[in-house]
Amino acid sequence: MAVDAPIVVAIISAAAAIVVPAISFYLTKSKERAADWQRYKFELYKELVTSFSGIMTSTWTPEGERRWSEATNTLHLIASPGVSQALREYQQKTKLNISIEEHDRLLSRLFWEIRRDLNIPDTPVLDDYKAWLWGVGPTTRTSTPQAAAKGPGKQ
Repeated sequence: MAVDAPIVVAIISAAAAIVVPAISFYLTKSKERAADWQRYKFELYKELVTSFSGIMTSTWTPEGERRWSEATNTLHLIASPGVSQALREYQQKTKLNISIEEHDRLLSRLFWEIRRDLNIPDTPVLDDYKAWLWGVGPTTRTSTPQAAAKGPGKQ
């Protein structure tokens, strides 16, 4: 039994009319979900970076300490392994009396891992990326959170 060419064309056209929009819908929804996830991760990372202000020597407060704690704990839900490892290393080593250079190295790695996780364009290689914290008050640049834990002006 031979099938006429116009019937074959009609069947293929009908199938394409169903399949193409379905694939397009799937890909669009997938991109929307990825963008929503990226926005959510950005907001949590932004909260972490903002919470640093509450643990700096010149701006330390108990509320700032609580905010820092909540931000770091929340990141375990979404952070990439690189961010989690850099955050853990930052937390562990800044409990010790380290130099400001070592603090800034740990901070730079943490921020670099965040930038990498968020796929921020033009992120330099790790060795070329430098980050530091800036605050207000008599001590404008903090060294470590353990200094902040002593309270303002108690270094």
